[in-house]
Amino acid sequence: MSKKIDFLKSVQEMKEEDLKARIQEDELRLKKLSFAHAVSPLENPMTIRGVRKDLARLKTQLRKQQLEKK
Repeated sequence: MSKKIDFLKSVQEMKEEDLKARIQEDELRLKKLSFAHAVSPLENPMTIRGVRKDLARLKTQLRKQQLEKK
């Protein structure tokens, strides 16, 4: 659980540009993982779920920061 908390704290400190860059990186990583899993099963397919959840957390934080500006 502390890994999730550390991730959330680090995300909250990020600037908007950094969040956007990280979102793009994670979307690419998710695409690669999904493709690799379709070709041959991954050793741990739960990594796909973890990346998806991290991506959602990043997008949520980005949206929160955008709304605070307004």
